Amino acid sequence: MSAAEDRAVAPAAWSHGWPSRVAGGYRAGHGDAGPGHDPVPGAGNGAAASAASVASAEAAPDAGDGSGGLEWEKALELIRAADEVVLACHVVPDGDALGSMLALGQALRSLGKRCLASFGEPFTVPGILRFLPGQELLVEPGRLPASPRLMVSLDAAGRARLGSLAGHADRAGALIVVDHHASNTGFGGVRLVDPDAAATAVLVEELIRRLGVPLDGDIAQNLYAGLASDTGSFKYPCTTPEVHDLAGRLLTAGVRPEAVSRELWDRAPFGYLQVLAGALARARLERDAAGGRGLVWTTIARADRDARDVPYDQLEGVIDQLRRTDEAEVAVVCKENDDGDWYVSMRSKGAVDVGRACVALGGGGHRTAAAFTTAGEPSAVIDRLRGALRPPGEAAPS
Repeated sequence: MSAAEDRAVAPAAWSHGWPSRVAGGYRAGHGDAGPGHDPVPGAGNGAAASAASVASAEAAPDAGDGSGGLEWEKALELIRAADEVVLACHVVPDGDALGSMLALGQALRSLGKRCLASFGEPFTVPGILRFLPGQELLVEPGRLPASPRLMVSLDAAGRARLGSLAGHADRAGALIVVDHHASNTGFGGVRLVDPDAAATAVLVEELIRRLGVPLDGDIAQNLYAGLASDTGSFKYPCTTPEVHDLAGRLLTAGVRPEAVSRELWDRAPFGYLQVLAGALARARLERDAAGGRGLVWTTIARADRDARDVPYDQLEGVIDQLRRTDEAEVAVVCKENDDGDWYVSMRSKGAVDVGRACVALGGGGHRTAAAFTTAGEPSAVIDRLRGALRPPGEAAPS
């Protein structure tokens, strides 16, 4: 998912039970849900059943090496023995996906490993992430070995999120999965998956530390971009003392927070303001939707942004404006991509589980942030959404 648009909006329960560092390293916390970042968009009608089948088939492995269920020792053994490591993050990478991948790639390179990093088509780094260091590690998907000996998947909740690189993951001699999504399907042979982590960058920082690689300015900047993205610039409930401790270590390594913040949140072409104005003008408030808690939604057609020469990846912040609506618990933005499909991004303030709704519509995510992709007209999409947001047992309106 794209960068700022799907930054985490974690549920309030996250303020209790954050992962903590102990003598042996990382220990998982006990929060009841992961941060709402990077949902798993589906393929439209019928995708929910397929997603359920995939989740069932990709049963989680045994409980690891005693470090809170995370298989650190297995991962370290594989990485230390490898001469070449292929890294992959989810399609249309956000700050956590790309930042985590580049940080790990830089660390592996410092250990003398050959490292190839990529993501599935469209193979284009979003404009707001082009400031991240280490992008010389990126190679086009077609240049990756078809059957890598060792592959590391980062910030992808399932094989499908790897896009055209899903086959590489299937054929890999060994696959390490590093992820923090509650909707993770359980894929991968070695799993560093913790839905109680604020960002995949948290897990990658721990992996880098265990590999014995000191933080330099470039590695720290990539990790900071991931951490800041998934905590909403440290304003969401998953921002705990431990998150600030990590941020402090990254600042000590040379990160300039004002520079990262400007790139992620404080820049946009003038045309974006005009597209945003149109989207807000089209916004509709339905007070009775979502069990009477309120729904606010809008649409952005491809023609709207084409008229202002605004690329798709510039639309990420629109939902952050919409979700400010006091009268609505749920905010929804339907955005038409370059292929003519609609990407539907949803946010909740905590009382409504939008992750459940998106799973029912072929996508996925978390309680407070989720998404799905579908074809059809926006009006039909919103009709389906109303039904999915209806509380269990509530009758459809006549």
